[in-house]
Amino acid sequence: MALEIGPGDEVITVPFTFVATAGAIARLGARPVFVDIDPHTYNIDPKTIDAAITPKTRAIIPIHLFGMAADMNPIMEVAGKRRIPVVEDAAQAIGARHTGQRVGSIGLCGCFSFFPSKNLGAAGDGGMLTTEDSEFADKLRILRNHGGHSKYECDLIGMNSRLDALQAAILRVKLKYLDSWTEGRRRNAARYAELFGEHGLNRTITLPHVSANSDHIYNQYVIRAPKRDELRAYLKDHGVPTDIYYPVPLHLQRAFTYLGYKLGDLPEAEKASREVLALPIFPELTAEQQELVVESIAEFYR
Repeated sequence: MALEIGPGDEVITVPFTFVATAGAIARLGARPVFVDIDPHTYNIDPKTIDAAITPKTRAIIPIHLFGMAADMNPIMEVAGKRRIPVVEDAAQAIGARHTGQRVGSIGLCGCFSFFPSKNLGAAGDGGMLTTEDSEFADKLRILRNHGGHSKYECDLIGMNSRLDALQAAILRVKLKYLDSWTEGRRRNAARYAELFGEHGLNRTITLPHVSANSDHIYNQYVIRAPKRDELRAYLKDHGVPTDIYYPVPLHLQRAFTYLGYKLGDLPEAEKASREVLALPIFPELTAEQQELVVESIAEFYR
């Protein structure tokens, strides 16, 4: 809305994400233009962006999926040449860095979620926008507050999108623990890698990839697994909770059939949706619990 995107405009993003990313585009009457993902990182493949740009392109939304920063340098290079704003979907990646720079501070704007399952979660819904552009920031503040600077004077058609004060108070208390919680997730990820190696499972499943110039905060710990659905059912029977992010890519969702995509159009996103499985990774996860997870997976494949 702050970019004044509307009917006839296009915004480039990926289909391997939560529906909120594309929903924000579609609700304005603009068209989500989906490009494929990098099969290793699950983030947007920068090589696909240039060919998707048209005279109608008004923004690019890369997602820092599962907590790992997208490869922002080539994205910003393409966007800079075409003078296209980049809006970072950093909902799952608070604290992650790309080439030393925090996500949410690289593009024009960063979007963060404080949903309770996030690394920094509130007691309910909430979120935050970041930008270093003071004029753009002022417009965002107006839009989140019914479109006005004051209570009864509206300059724009806005919305009620203020962060509730109670949620803000909870987040302020939790914020000081964020870095230690992130380190706990990273320790658990390292322990998983050791355990999977000890069981020889790193030849069967694919562990999360971390790029050389990005880091990972492990909002989710996502593996690729043969017979994914059967494995998930087996783990459930053995007391191991899992989840699938995301079982159906957005270009194949019923809500987006009007866009005209079909099975096979974005093969990497489709393949990932059939193979990914998220394992427990929360900071308080014990070594014994992780051993149970890995041993259960080993038993399944045996």
